[in-house]
Amino acid sequence: MDHLSPRTVSEAPRETPVIHSTDVLVVGSGPAGLAAALAAARCGVEVALVERFGCFGGNITVVGVEGFAWYRHEDTVEAGGIGWEFEERAKAAGAAVPESQSLSYELDSEGFKLVADRLVEEAGIHAMLHRQFVAPIMDGNDIKGIIVESKAGREAILAKRVIDATGDADVAERAGATTYKTPIEEMQAASVMFHVAGVDKKAFMEGVKANPQTYKDWSTGEWEVETDGKEDTMFSPFLAKPFAQAIQDGVIPAHLNTIGGTWGAVHDSGEMTYMNLVHLAGCDGTDPDSLTKFEIEGRKQAMHAIEALRHYTPGCEGVRLRNFGMSLGVRDTRKIDAVYNLTDDDMRHQGRFDDSIGIYPEFIDGYGILILPTTGRYMQVPYSCMLPQNIENLLVPGRAIGGSKVAHAGTRNMACCAVTGQGAGVAAALSVKSNRNQRDVDLSAVRAELKRQDVRVD
Repeated sequence: MDHLSPRTVSEAPRETPVIHSTDVLVVGSGPAGLAAALAAARCGVEVALVERFGCFGGNITVVGVEGFAWYRHEDTVEAGGIGWEFEERAKAAGAAVPESQSLSYELDSEGFKLVADRLVEEAGIHAMLHRQFVAPIMDGNDIKGIIVESKAGREAILAKRVIDATGDADVAERAGATTYKTPIEEMQAASVMFHVAGVDKKAFMEGVKANPQTYKDWSTGEWEVETDGKEDTMFSPFLAKPFAQAIQDGVIPAHLNTIGGTWGAVHDSGEMTYMNLVHLAGCDGTDPDSLTKFEIEGRKQAMHAIEALRHYTPGCEGVRLRNFGMSLGVRDTRKIDAVYNLTDDDMRHQGRFDDSIGIYPEFIDGYGILILPTTGRYMQVPYSCMLPQNIENLLVPGRAIGGSKVAHAGTRNMACCAVTGQGAGVAAALSVKSNRNQRDVDLSAVRAELKRQDVRVD
């Protein structure tokens, strides 16, 4: 097209085949969506789970974020439920190892694909992989299903209730719900996760013990991290010095002074997984051009990080790339304007709610804040933070729930996404069974069912 070509094109009207109808339709199968689908199915309703990639698990499997509950310490209080089940099932399947900085287990991103498959099959969920959500099906303000695109073309899926677990509030946004997006210059950085091989575990761990790092070391020349003090002396699997030395010696470009972060598990086989070293400021996870730019840039930076590890980290002289995550990890995009939007005070000072559907420990990680839950403090998570203001039959769990930046720095984490997902799944199922919309569902019944599903709600 030349510069005189029109800026839009007209598409011919078309009939879209309905390929499936269900009680509850979950869009996105990350920690929130997978938990939502399992919880709803366990209430005895029909559930379909739509996912754009070829596996379930989202951040765990697609991105490679294996530290599901790395905040956990001796006095941490948690909701349990399906999030806890993810960890236990992974351990039982040999797809988890003890996490380096906490009392949790690191979930193997490849092995968890099989764990998620089994969970979905056991629950009788109708699995619909390789389908990309493109539009909601609306009747006024009521959502009736979604349109997807795939190798099979354009298809329609109808549902009595829809759960938007896309992470970016894609369904809610296109349905006309009020959403807001963090300004790009304030967004939490995206990351390209990668895994390496060729590590001499004995030499690496001896180096770590000889030069132990704490969370205080997260405050470098590029970042200042607010703690409440107790974190400053706690061990952290943090790497910064190799990259600073590499810049000083000209091994990596000087502008890459944002490379640094944590390593995950070190295996006897020489693999080191969950390398969270690449932080990409200015990446907008709702903009495909931005995602394209930063996927490519992130992989470049990962290779620079590996080169620095070879030169300056004991045990890493022979390190090599094993694999990247299938997609970069996005921490921060759209959120809904919910019936109730969580506040800084709720996150920092143990918010309590009559409509609590789970709890979450006092864990804040983002926007320059790191608070670890070591004192038994926790907040309740309200059902109303998943309710969009003006769209019916829709719930939005996961990192797109309504809330302030500080609240998001806690609730965006995968374990909390599982808490909101399980709450959304139970509420959607019970609203179908009682023939009441999601705003009028009997919350006492929802809380009772969540307790039956081993969730702590108070």
